[in-house]
Amino acid sequence: METYPNKENLAYKKATKRVKELKGFYGNLTSYCLIIPFLLVLNLLTSPNHLWFYWPMLGWGVGLVAHGINVFGIGKDWEEKKIKELMDEERKSIKTL
Repeated sequence: METYPNKENLAYKKATKRVKELKGFYGNLTSYCLIIPFLLVLNLLTSPNHLWFYWPMLGWGVGLVAHGINVFGIGKDWEEKKIKELMDEERKSIKTL
C-alpha cells in the first residue's frame, strides 16, 4: 500500500470534493425552487392581505446566490491561484537554502 499521495489520488480527492460542492448547490437550488412556490401558494390561500412569502424568498435567495458564487465564482479561482502562489514561494525558499 502506498503511503505517499500521488497525483491520481490528489486528483480523485479534488474531483470528489468538487462533486460534493456541486451536489450541495443543486440540492439547495432544487429545494428553493420547490419550497418557495409552495410558500407563495400557502400565503395566498391563508392570508392574501398580508404577504410574507417574500421574506423567506429573499433570505434564502441571498444564501443561494452566496452558495452559487462560492461554488462557481470567485472562490475557486482565487483559491487555486493563492495555493499556486504559496507553493511557488515555498519552492523558491527551499532552493535558496
